[in-house]
Amino acid sequence: MDLIPEEICLSINDIDICCFRWGKPEGRSVLLVHATGFHARCWDQVIMKLPRHWNIVSVDMRGHGRSQKKGPYTWEQFGSDLIEVASRLGIKDAIGVGHSMGGYCVAQAASVLPDVLSDLVLVDPVIMAPEAYKNSFGVYTYESIEDHPVARRRGHFESWNDMYERYEHRSPYSLWDRKVFEDYCMYGVVPAVDGKGVDLACPGPVEASIYMGNSETSIHDVIPKIFQRTTILRAPPRDADSVEMDFTKSPTWPGLVELFPNGQERYLEHLTHFIPMQEPELVAGIIMDAASES
Repeated sequence: MDLIPEEICLSINDIDICCFRWGKPEGRSVLLVHATGFHARCWDQVIMKLPRHWNIVSVDMRGHGRSQKKGPYTWEQFGSDLIEVASRLGIKDAIGVGHSMGGYCVAQAASVLPDVLSDLVLVDPVIMAPEAYKNSFGVYTYESIEDHPVARRRGHFESWNDMYERYEHRSPYSLWDRKVFEDYCMYGVVPAVDGKGVDLACPGPVEASIYMGNSETSIHDVIPKIFQRTTILRAPPRDADSVEMDFTKSPTWPGLVELFPNGQERYLEHLTHFIPMQEPELVAGIIMDAASES
């Protein structure tokens, strides 16, 4: 795979969305969607292990990466944005791959665009149990965005190297593939407005607002209508009484796979919620398996 992708800016839904295209337009299509607080280039090491002649697109969702910082930051809106991106780029018969929030959005898009997404790889997609959407869930108990701990995370650094050195030995980053972590830092910041240093490409308040709003919409009613072949990758679950944002465990509902008519699950007991960051080669292999079954 070429090392430098084509950068594409699309104006959709009254916002500018940035995408990156790799490979050959006529090749097997793959659409990659990142997790909350991440960005399109977190997929680079997965992409490096896919065939060079494939047509691969990774997306910076609104509020993330090089895309515009403009709400609303609801998962329903993210799904709508993804549908528009696929339409504008003319994507057909693609393998839709989404991590965490991205998995939720890929499933949402698949229910609307069966001809666009022929196969799904949902990497710990943070689709929770049905009752979690009816009752108060631990991470949503903060009274305001400003009260959420993510909103107060450090957002300014001297450089991306400064960010790398500050977090490289901290959990969960210390568990990641080193090259993935480098990509996360290098492409996860933008030049500061005042010209001094860099700021997080997904500001803390934006990320916090997404966490606080992700229980507002359930897609359980549409999942039984998603007939595409679907592979769910899932790490060990959180404790039932957990109220902390502990991403060393999976927030995905263990019963999710049973809702998909053509679903199968890979339970990865040795990994955390950050499956693509820990083992990009594993994820690339599962994507290639999905392509071979098409």
